[in-house]
Amino acid sequence: MEGTMDHTPHQSSDPELWQNSIILCNLTADNTSSVSTDVMSPVIDKTISILMIIVLFITMVSMGCTMEVSKIKHHIVKPKGVAIALLAQYGVMPLTAFCLAKAFQLPEITAVVVLICGCCPGGALSNLLALALQGDMNLSIVMTSCSTLLALGMMPLLLYLYCQGFNLQSVVPYVDIIISLILILVPCGAGILINYFRPQYSKTITKAGVAIMMISVVVVGIITTVGVGGSILTVLSPNLMAIGALMPFIGYSFGYIISSLFRLSQPERRTVAMETGCQNIQLCSTILKVAFPSAVIGPLFLFPMVYASLQLIEALALIVLFRCHQRFTRKEKETYKLATTRDTLKDSSAGTV
Repeated sequence: MEGTMDHTPHQSSDPELWQNSIILCNLTADNTSSVSTDVMSPVIDKTISILMIIVLFITMVSMGCTMEVSKIKHHIVKPKGVAIALLAQYGVMPLTAFCLAKAFQLPEITAVVVLICGCCPGGALSNLLALALQGDMNLSIVMTSCSTLLALGMMPLLLYLYCQGFNLQSVVPYVDIIISLILILVPCGAGILINYFRPQYSKTITKAGVAIMMISVVVVGIITTVGVGGSILTVLSPNLMAIGALMPFIGYSFGYIISSLFRLSQPERRTVAMETGCQNIQLCSTILKVAFPSAVIGPLFLFPMVYASLQLIEALALIVLFRCHQRFTRKEKETYKLATTRDTLKDSSAGTV
């Protein structure tokens, strides 16, 4: 009885802590039916967390190996392209995530997951897609570098601003997110140093990093499915699938439109489009897995992987359309040149006669 009397005043003496506890408990209770009723076993949970951290470390090293100091300096001196690209990255995607979360009336914790995905910087996949679209690779690499560095300040700031729309600013673990962002800069910096002092190893490390990233997506998906069972269908719900499809499409579209308004070249427009729509899914998944308790986040930390699959499918469709357009345009030019040549030959033969 005495212990109960002592405990109650202690909690009420810190109303902010008490309020945060109530909010977190309510979030867990409210989202139990929509997120997960099964909590993964500690062994599976820890295995996934360690695996994701290791994969993120390797991926960030490989991404750092694509960054060249000289190219970064060039775009810093002439920052127009990078500035427009960053405006699209940190302006379009967080706002898109917020609007979609509101439009689909997502539960609170699910909305936070979508917001974190929208506020993430660009990933290494965007460099490969920009290359396939014959974009400006210097701009692509520099934009990925700058958006990753700026994420340290921009990501917590944007989350704080947009989470106020859901009254969740006191629940998001900003400190853990900042620590995660600081930690990713270390392997990224290591990759830059490798590329600067030992450039002969850069391509091998980059290829290995991309391969490991692709394999890890499948492995983590399988382990999580075994761990949480049928609740994995939460991530494949119609609302989240629709958001996962709309977010990259809006990013690609507005990235291209914004860069067109500022009259960037065609290769730069395609690059900005890819960089805007492609998020760093490894960083997003790791933040969700490490920063949030398993009982709260459930299988929702897999949403970035669903997003990644959909953004890749849409990007591949754009690449196919671009290649078809190129081939069709090339055939038209060749036909026109052939017709012009024939007309010239006819005119010259008529003049000779």
